[in-house]
Amino acid sequence: MAESTRAGDEPLFRALLKAILAATGIVVLLWFVYRIRGVVLLFFLALVLAMVLNAPVTWLEKRGVRRVVGSVVVGVLVLAAVGLIGWLVGPRLAEEVVKVAESIPGYAQALSARAAAGLAGYPQLQQRVLLTDENLSRLAPRLPTLVNQAWGLTLTLLGLLVLFVVLVSVVLYLLVNPRPLLEAYVRATPEPHREAAVRAFEHSSRAVVGWMWASLIVGAMEAVIVFIFLTFMKVPGALVWAALALFAELVPKLGPYLMAIPPVLVALSVDPILALWVALFYFVMGEVMGDVVAPRIRASTMDVHPVVTLFLTVALISAFGLIGAFIATPLAGFLKAFYEEFYLVRRSDEPENAERVERMLGR
Repeated sequence: MAESTRAGDEPLFRALLKAILAATGIVVLLWFVYRIRGVVLLFFLALVLAMVLNAPVTWLEKRGVRRVVGSVVVGVLVLAAVGLIGWLVGPRLAEEVVKVAESIPGYAQALSARAAAGLAGYPQLQQRVLLTDENLSRLAPRLPTLVNQAWGLTLTLLGLLVLFVVLVSVVLYLLVNPRPLLEAYVRATPEPHREAAVRAFEHSSRAVVGWMWASLIVGAMEAVIVFIFLTFMKVPGALVWAALALFAELVPKLGPYLMAIPPVLVALSVDPILALWVALFYFVMGEVMGDVVAPRIRASTMDVHPVVTLFLTVALISAFGLIGAFIATPLAGFLKAFYEEFYLVRRSDEPENAERVERMLGR
């Protein structure tokens, strides 16, 4: 009897041991991924850029150009375009940035004076918002710390240069010879799910490419509109705010409004009515470009609900800083594609679902 009990406990012991080892392995893996989250972020960003640049490289490859040559040609053209834009706009942009930076204390004092004037009936609050030269001098040493905390910039210039070289190298390797990695991805997927994995990757790639090109086109349109409007309204630093607007659509819905904060504050330091016009302009432009123009240009390549995009954007900004904002939308595209191929495809679309949704809305 004792022997049979001992024999029955042995499988249970082995099962518990396997469960403990599996849980330990998962915890160690999650800890490791957390520790190298910056590396994971870097390689995901490289994958997104490689997907975007793969479209012209594949187009050249279909026309008889070797993939190595096509990758070099596309890379040179991209660098040449960036260099040309930098050569045309860079000097004036740098000059504008310096002017705006030198004017920040004046803008801050002007805003403080306007706020203090509005709080004339509340002396204690008035003293709190009033910014004197002494307060500015105390605040100045803290500005670098505040900026680092806000944007998560803890790397030195040399470290950023090294990361940039690594990023460019990974993108080039992915462009020149992607087939072994894609084959490994297919072979790592269980055989019954390989077609779904391939379709999910295809959908993700199309979504990322559509998002990037649409964001650049819409961003360029917004940059031109912002520069013309702010120049006409004589808002200081118009070229700087236009350069910020160029990247606004890389963070859908949220980006255009974040880019509006600095020029609105600068305009407020000049004239409250001017600030009102600038804020109204950014609101109208954000709604029109974000809800009318951008969806038409994207042509439904990335049909992700805005709430999902905003959640991922805020979550990744909190975790990774500014770079997290840029990868939030492509990550949403990846998650949507794999969710649809591996989960929704197995769920039948019942006719009663529409009625159930209406019931949940209380109708």
